[in-house]
Amino acid sequence: MLTDIRPMAATRRTCPPPADAPHEPRLARVAALVADPSRARMLAFLLSGEYASAGELARTASVSAATASAHLVKLVDAGLLVCEPRGRHRYFRIADADVAHALEALAMVAERSSHERTWAAPARLRLREARCCYGHLAGRHGVAMLERLLRDNWLAAAPDGYALTAAGAQGLAALGFDAAALGARASHRVAYPCLDWSERRDHLAGKLASGLLTHFVDRGWLRRVPGERALELTPPGRQALAPFLAPDWRPPLVPKKPPPATSAPDR
Repeated sequence: MLTDIRPMAATRRTCPPPADAPHEPRLARVAALVADPSRARMLAFLLSGEYASAGELARTASVSAATASAHLVKLVDAGLLVCEPRGRHRYFRIADADVAHALEALAMVAERSSHERTWAAPARLRLREARCCYGHLAGRHGVAMLERLLRDNWLAAAPDGYALTAAGAQGLAALGFDAAALGARASHRVAYPCLDWSERRDHLAGKLASGLLTHFVDRGWLRRVPGERALELTPPGRQALAPFLAPDWRPPLVPKKPPPATSAPDR
C-alpha cells in the first residue's frame, strides 16, 4: 500500500489550486523574508526613512558584503526596499510608508509579551525616548507632540487624518516653520496618526510630521545618534520644544506686578 500512497501524495502537492479557490494574501513570502534575522536588522535600520549603502547594511546585519547583497536582492524583488544607483554605489531605503507602518506593527506585536523588559537596555531607551520613524518623530517625544498639538487645537480632525488649523499655522510660524510650503506636495496627506511601536499610542505622521522633524534637526534642536535611529534632544531643543515634547509642560507663571503706590491725599 505504501507504494500506492506516495505517488498520490506527491500528485496532490503539485496540483494547482482550484480556479474558484478564494484569493489569499501573500503573507507567507513576506513573512519568510522578514523572519530572517539579518534581513530584519537591515529593515529595522532603514525604518529611519533614510538611504543606506549596501556596505552600511552589511555592517548593521553583521554579515559579509556578498551575503548582504543576496539579502538586498530578495528585499527589493519583494517590494520591501527600493534601490537607487549613484555612481558606482547603490543605496537602499524602505519602499514606502505602507511597508514602514507594517514593519512597525510587526515589531509591536512581536514584543508585546515582554514590552517593559525589552526596553531596559540603554540603546533601547534612547530609541524609546525619540527616534526617526520613516522621516517623522516617534517615541515618547513624538507621542507627546501629537497630544499637545491636538490639545491646543493646532490640529483638527479631517477625513484623511488631521488638518492644520489657523492657530496651528500661526504657532508653528513662531518656531520658524512655514506651513504654507506643505501644499506643494498635494499627493501626500498632510497629517495622520501612526501607531507608535514603543508607546502603543499614536504619534504624528505625514508630510507635516516629516517637515517638522527636518526643521527640528536643521535648527539643532534634535540630533541623530550615529549608527542608530535614535534622536537626541539638545539643550537648545529642550528650551525651544518644551511646549510640544513635554506632556506636562505649562507656561511659567509670571508674577503680577503690584499696583503702583499712590501718595496719600493732602489733608
